[in-house]
Amino acid sequence: MTTTDELRASTGTTHQITMFADRLIGIVHTLAQPSLVQLVMRLALAVPFWRSGINKWDGFLQLKDTTVLLFSEEFMLHLPGGPYHYPAPAVFAFISGCGEILFPILLVFGLATRFAATGLLCMTCIVELTVPDGWPVHITWAAMALGIMAWGPGRLSLDYGIRHALGLPKDVY
Repeated sequence: MTTTDELRASTGTTHQITMFADRLIGIVHTLAQPSLVQLVMRLALAVPFWRSGINKWDGFLQLKDTTVLLFSEEFMLHLPGGPYHYPAPAVFAFISGCGEILFPILLVFGLATRFAATGLLCMTCIVELTVPDGWPVHITWAAMALGIMAWGPGRLSLDYGIRHALGLPKDVY
């Protein structure tokens, strides 16, 4: 084979590889529709907070005794010079329990989505200060919350449906 023939053969192979890669990218684009990705992010962020929140309650607006005990005795804020006990542990337990129920519900339905994601991002920061060794999980929660805050809930949400029904301009969806 001459150098020209070798060049043509390698160019043909490169072209085939490029075409195959383009087909794969097309499949990924088809499967990973932005609205589907936004829905999955909302659900993935909602689940751990819901599971934690549901375990804090003994009835309607009635915290379990163990919840308040955890915030009083076990949980500590790891700040410089600390760790420190939570101030007003019953209040923090109540606010935490309410947020861990309300924000996931809003996320699942895609209602006030950016507000809910912001709330869960703030809670994630507090959780990180309480359990600093959990940062590998906490950073994924923060990334999902930031993604939802940045790109919104997507078309599969009540936020989108309400804006559409009212004829409001579409936000970043």
